[in-house]
Amino acid sequence: MTRIYVPCDSSALALGADRVALAVAAEAQKRGIEVEIVRNGSRGMLWLEPLVEVETAEGRIGYSNVDEDDVPALFDADLANGGAHEKRVGVVDTLPWLAKQQRLTFARIGITDPLSTDDYVKHGGLDGLRKALETDGDAACEALLESGLRGRGGAAFPAGIKWRTVRAALAPQKYIVCNADEGDSGTFSDRLVMESDPYMLIEGMIIAGIVTRATKGYIYVRSEYPHAIATLNRAIDKARDAGWLGASVLGSDKAFELEVAKGAGSYVCGEETALLESLEGKRGVVRAKPPVPALVGLFGQPTVINNVITLATVPIIFAKGAAFYRDFGMGRSRGTLPFQIAGNVKQGGLVELAFGVTLRELIYEYGGGTASGRPARAAQVGGPLGTYLPESQWDIPMDYEAYAAVGAVVGHGGIVIHDDTSNLADLAQYAMHFCAVESCGKCTPCRIGSTRGVEVIAKIRAGDTSPKQVTLLRDLCDTMVSGSLCAMGGMTPYPVLSALDHFPEDFGLSKKPSQKAA
Repeated sequence: MTRIYVPCDSSALALGADRVALAVAAEAQKRGIEVEIVRNGSRGMLWLEPLVEVETAEGRIGYSNVDEDDVPALFDADLANGGAHEKRVGVVDTLPWLAKQQRLTFARIGITDPLSTDDYVKHGGLDGLRKALETDGDAACEALLESGLRGRGGAAFPAGIKWRTVRAALAPQKYIVCNADEGDSGTFSDRLVMESDPYMLIEGMIIAGIVTRATKGYIYVRSEYPHAIATLNRAIDKARDAGWLGASVLGSDKAFELEVAKGAGSYVCGEETALLESLEGKRGVVRAKPPVPALVGLFGQPTVINNVITLATVPIIFAKGAAFYRDFGMGRSRGTLPFQIAGNVKQGGLVELAFGVTLRELIYEYGGGTASGRPARAAQVGGPLGTYLPESQWDIPMDYEAYAAVGAVVGHGGIVIHDDTSNLADLAQYAMHFCAVESCGKCTPCRIGSTRGVEVIAKIRAGDTSPKQVTLLRDLCDTMVSGSLCAMGGMTPYPVLSALDHFPEDFGLSKKPSQKAA
């Protein structure tokens, strides 16, 4: 029987993958060809979706951008045996775009059926959990620290320190909370994990629970991800049936339960304490710290809060050892990061590479340059509150400290590319407006500063380019950075100041303003 793979993630579904799968099944039946259709996850090559693959002796042969109307012609070209066709791209694993990557966290994605427990185990799933069950909790925390894994949600805080703090805390109940409120523009790595390899996230959360003595977990997923929510719920049910969750994890004396919580639709709920408020059924408002959530978190109990990619990376660290993971990367930025390339780009998609790759490599070697064919002018890295990097900074290695040294952030690994028709003053004004709309309103610098920022930028763009206005804007940004309760207000000035520093002509300024205009 021929096995044909048709992706089932949101990006492929939006491009008609369900219709393609139905058409393949109908055409095969019409021709008397026995096929098994597997709904796999996306390989991350979003510009090729829907990417249909057929299993052959040579490997999995891919056919790109398949529409339901293409299916009869594909069968005419002997699709079942990987026959020649204009949409044939060859053996998918050998495509340079994939072959050059260092896929650790995303090793299974696009290869397996996301909801098959057998597929998951066959491709190395549960190896990390079994090791964790045999490892002392204190040693497990040290191993996580040794691996160098830092929070992949953007804050880059060492995961091992959080786990060690929660493990040492004395409390009747502890929690593991996964922050899957992926709201940054140009980011989709969390979604791909939840839709394409949910068991990896589930395994990571179980390991976190075992190590820290937490027995309950929540995955807080943004409300705009209905397909991810549905996939996770089905995966959790199957994991429970398989004995991975419940009162006896894999037959051990460890217990762990897990459920999905739907987000409140607010960007600020991506901030960990606002997320906790929302999870408790309250309005998503940022909490003052201290106390930190690791000591006083969900329902006042010690809580590990990690991002999807952080938790999804845990299984491979426990399965292959801390040194294996630590050997990727550079400086204090160890391991890999899934970079998400979006915006004005020919080949948008997800690229997992070790820290140290440059923005120029990602834009041209993987992204293929702009979709418009015009010169790339700026790239915003780190979400809607990330800095705009000009071409002069595209050779800085992707490293938390190297980026911080130039006032930039790696963040969640999202990259949005703009060509030379973009107006950076317009984009900077939008960043301030975005903050004004999405602010929880708790602190004055963010609540008032963003509104005043929109007004000041508007005045500058209208022609008032006097030193007074530029100074006012910079002072306002400084107040927001220094006085805001969370990163919402603290990072909003990043895109504004980077646009002002590197693209002053878009504001009507004849020359680059100094950091403190006279």
